[in-house]
Amino acid sequence: MKIRTKVKSALVSFLAGRQYPKLKRLQARLHRRGLTTVHYFHQVDDPHSHLALQKLSQLQDRYHVDIKPHLAAKPTAEDQGDEARFGSWAVRDARGIKAFYGTNLPEGTERPDPDAVLIAQAIIAKHLDKDSFSAVAIEIGECLWRGESAETIKAHFEATTHKDIGLAAEAIANGTAMRSNLGHWLSGTFYFEGEWYWSVDRLVHLENRLCELGLSNHPADVCVPRPTPGPTFGRDASGIILEYFPSLRSPYTAISFDRTIDMVKRTGVKLHLRPVMPMMMRGVPAPRKKQLYILTDMRREADYYDHSFSRIVDPIGEPVKRAFALFPFMESRGAGVEYCSRYLRAAWGDGVDITTDAGLRTVVEQCDVSWHDASLHFDNEQWQPLLESNVTAMLDAGLWGVPSFRVSGGSIMEPFACWGQDRLWRVETDIALRTKTH
Repeated sequence: MKIRTKVKSALVSFLAGRQYPKLKRLQARLHRRGLTTVHYFHQVDDPHSHLALQKLSQLQDRYHVDIKPHLAAKPTAEDQGDEARFGSWAVRDARGIKAFYGTNLPEGTERPDPDAVLIAQAIIAKHLDKDSFSAVAIEIGECLWRGESAETIKAHFEATTHKDIGLAAEAIANGTAMRSNLGHWLSGTFYFEGEWYWSVDRLVHLENRLCELGLSNHPADVCVPRPTPGPTFGRDASGIILEYFPSLRSPYTAISFDRTIDMVKRTGVKLHLRPVMPMMMRGVPAPRKKQLYILTDMRREADYYDHSFSRIVDPIGEPVKRAFALFPFMESRGAGVEYCSRYLRAAWGDGVDITTDAGLRTVVEQCDVSWHDASLHFDNEQWQPLLESNVTAMLDAGLWGVPSFRVSGGSIMEPFACWGQDRLWRVETDIALRTKTH
């Protein structure tokens, strides 16, 4: 392994390891003053913020912490990854999970009225330091997502002035700056002593940490557990198609690929494996704070799902292209799924140097395929059009990140698409909804 690759891989392994978050937590704990504080960052027209907001009272009642709310602005275009798709994805995703978390998001609109948002911000800003914050913010959020106008909101809540709007803008600027300085870009997020938790999805990690610190009234359980999938046992899913969009340079794909394949086998759904080029190699930006968060978050998720995860060799660039070049051949040998599985484990867990022919050969031969035969297919003309076609299909589904999923067929006409290894439970639930019992 080249020295530069070794140094980079060692750094990534450290940032994704268990010691880095421990150091961050310790550093934050040493700066603790008085009551333990959880900071919550709220964006009034962010659907995931509206879901998270509905859990604040439960969290405050359950844990011996001070939950401090802040208003914040929407993420920048760079931080959104795909500005054209980000807003629609967020609303669709939040509405797709709301019921399973015991939350609500009205179906009225995808984009709250901008003038109504200004009024909502002005009203909510006046409650930031009051016990009434969550109740008022929830009520106004319901109005916004029902599509109500600024005039209607003003008629039902306290009067607002230009000064109130200005003070709200100042509060948003301060909250946004604090969020950025602490290392995040999204709203609906919680920050606690060196670590970030996004929306309702990651509250289970925050709650488990608070329980470990002895800050819970009921340490035996949590307020916001991750949902379990709908039942698929005894159901016929043979008429349902699962299009699965993984990438070989995706840590989230790495910690969920085998779980996805297990789900496919368990449900009997037809798998269409559609690998795509890594986001950064497709020109999707990933600012440094996002990369750091991903590395620490994937460690938590790996631990949560008891996934073995240790040494990393990042295959970005030409190495991953060479790996993808062999995919059509490996698939023709009936080893496409196993090839991806073995490669991801080698790169993101076993520390195999898959940037070299020797490392790639190890992966191929683990699939009981001849390296000599495989190595004759590096220059094939199939893999690039194949990956481009897969990316186009993923983008057409309103998604741009990996791993992504699209389910179709069965008793529901409309396809269901979602993004994220933390949505596997939702994919399986959709499969269950499309099936009939034997």
